[in-house]
Amino acid sequence: MYQVLYRKYRPKSFSDVYGQDHVISTLKNEIRENRISHAYLFTGSRGTGKTTCAKILAKAVNCENSADGEPCNACEVCRGLDGGTIYDVVEIDAASNNGVDNIRDLREEANYTPTRGRYRVYIIDEVHMLSTGAFNALLKTLEEPPAHVIFILATTEVHKLPATILSRCQRFDFKRIQPETMAVRLKEVASLEGMTLADDAATLIARIADGALRDGLSILDQCSSRNKNIDSQLVSQVAGLAGREVLHKLTNCVNDKNSSAAMEIIAELYQNSYDMERLCVEMINHFRNFLIVKTVKKSRELIVCTDDEYNSILEGAKQFTLENIILGLDLFQNTLTKIKAGANSRIEMEMSFIKLCEPKLDSSNEAVLERLSQVERAVRNGAAVQITSPVSATASSAAQMKNEQEVRTAQDNVAFPAFNTAADDKSFEKTEPKKEEKRQESPAPKAAVLDYRTEPQFSPEETAQQKSSPITQPVQQGVSEFEHWAEFLDIIHKTDIALFGVLSGAGAHLDSGRFVIDSTNPTIKQFIQIPTHLKAIKQAVLEVTGQPYKIAVSKPKSQQQQKRDLLEDLINRAQNNVEINFE
Repeated sequence: MYQVLYRKYRPKSFSDVYGQDHVISTLKNEIRENRISHAYLFTGSRGTGKTTCAKILAKAVNCENSADGEPCNACEVCRGLDGGTIYDVVEIDAASNNGVDNIRDLREEANYTPTRGRYRVYIIDEVHMLSTGAFNALLKTLEEPPAHVIFILATTEVHKLPATILSRCQRFDFKRIQPETMAVRLKEVASLEGMTLADDAATLIARIADGALRDGLSILDQCSSRNKNIDSQLVSQVAGLAGREVLHKLTNCVNDKNSSAAMEIIAELYQNSYDMERLCVEMINHFRNFLIVKTVKKSRELIVCTDDEYNSILEGAKQFTLENIILGLDLFQNTLTKIKAGANSRIEMEMSFIKLCEPKLDSSNEAVLERLSQVERAVRNGAAVQITSPVSATASSAAQMKNEQEVRTAQDNVAFPAFNTAADDKSFEKTEPKKEEKRQESPAPKAAVLDYRTEPQFSPEETAQQKSSPITQPVQQGVSEFEHWAEFLDIIHKTDIALFGVLSGAGAHLDSGRFVIDSTNPTIKQFIQIPTHLKAIKQAVLEVTGQPYKIAVSKPKSQQQQKRDLLEDLINRAQNNVEINFE
C-alpha cells in the first residue's frame, strides 16, 4: 500500500525536525540532564510538528541507548514503539474521547507500571476538546501523577484550556515554519523521491502551505502524481490558484476602470473550475503585498516570492494610492465573509470588481469620502473644471463663468497688510491690498453644466475665453492665482500635519515674487510666526514651483468678502439652475 509523503518522511529524531529549534534544544537538554517533567503542553497551528515531537520525546525518554537527548532508533524499545508492538506510549484523540468516563479509565490505567520502557507516556491530541467535567477529572492526576507517567498535551487552540491545566504543564509554543525552511525540506524530499522541483515551485508550495509542513508535503505529493517535473505552473493548477499573471491583469483592470475586461477574466477562470473563494483570498494577499510595499521600508523580508515577482509587485503598487489599496482590502474581506456565509461566490467576486472599477456604484462611507476628497482637490486646484453647455447657451455660459471667476479672484486677493511672522526672517513681507477694476456683468444663462474632470476639454470658443480668464492670467500686473494648491497641501500634510489643519480651506496667489496665503482663519498668523511652520511652507512651495518665494499672508476686508466654501458654492450653483456632474 502506498504511503503518503508526510507519513513516509515523518521525523524519527529531533535532528529531523525543521523550524522548531527553540523547542528541540530545550527538550534535548532536559533529557540529557535527566530533568524530565511530568506534564508538557505543545501548542501551535496545524502541521508544525506537535504530535511528531511528542512521539519523539516519548521514544527518547524510554530509549536504552539515548545519546545527547536523541533516541537511537535501533534498540528494541525504539523499534517496538515505531512498530507499535510496545504499548507504553498511548495516543488519545480527545475529540472523540472527551468525556469524564474516558479520563477515569485513563487514571486507572496510569497506575500500572510500564511493560518494557521506563515511562508510560500519554499523548492527548486536541486536548481543548475535552469537556469541563473531563478537565476537572484530569486535574489531580495531571498535578501529581505516578513517577512512571508522563503526560503530553497537544492543541491548536490553547486559549480554550482552563488556567488550572495550563499552570500544571511546561508549555512549548510551536511557530509556523518559515517558507525558506519549508522550501529546503520540500526539495530534500523531492530529491529522495526522484522528482525535479523548481525553486519557484518550492516557494509557491511553501506560501500556499502557510507554515504547515504537512500541507506542503501533501501538495508536493499531489503534484508528483501528475508529473515528476514540478514547476510553478503545475503547482498553480493542482492547488487551484489563479496565477500571478492573472492577479496583475485583474489589478490592471481596476486601475484602468475596465470592468468589462475584469468580467471576462473572471468568467474564464470560472469556466476552468478555479475556486472563486480561493481567488478572493489571493486578491486579499495581492493587495496586502501592495500595502506592505507602500508602508514598510524593508518590504522584501515580509513578502514571500521570487525576485521577479517582487519587482512585479513594486510596479503594480505604483498604480494605486494607499487609500485605494485599503479600500480594496476592505471590499475583498467583506466579500470573503459573504462567500463563507453561503453567498454565490462568482456573483460576489464580480460585484467586488465592478465596485472597484466603477467607484460611483460603491455606496460605502470610505468610497464616498474618497470621491468627495477627489472632487475637492480638483476644484481647489482650479484646473479640474470643464464647462459644457447646450449650443444655444454656449456664449452666455462662458461669459457667466468668466465673470464669476473674475469676481472670486477679486475677493480672494483683497487683503489687509500681512503680519511679519519672524523679525529675523526678511523673506516674509507685507502684502498691500490690490484695487479691483469694475467689470461689466454678463446676463445669466438658462443652464450650464459643470463637469469636474482631471483633464478639462473645451470647445475652440471656450478655449479662447479660458485663456483670458483671471485664473491663469494675473489679476493685475505681477499677480496670478496659485494653481498648485492641492499639491502644496499634500506636501504640507506629510511634513507638518498641524499646519495642514490650519491651512485647510485656504488658498494662495503669487504677487511679484511673493507667495501670499489667503485665509480667513485667525490662527494662521500665530502659526506663520513659528519658524518651523514657515520653513515647511517655504520648502513645499519650492518643491511645487521649483522657485523660492517670499511668504506673506493676506486678509479679507470684511466677512462678506471671505472665500466661499467649495460645497457651499456647489449648492448655490445648483440653486441657480446650474447642473453639476461628478464623474
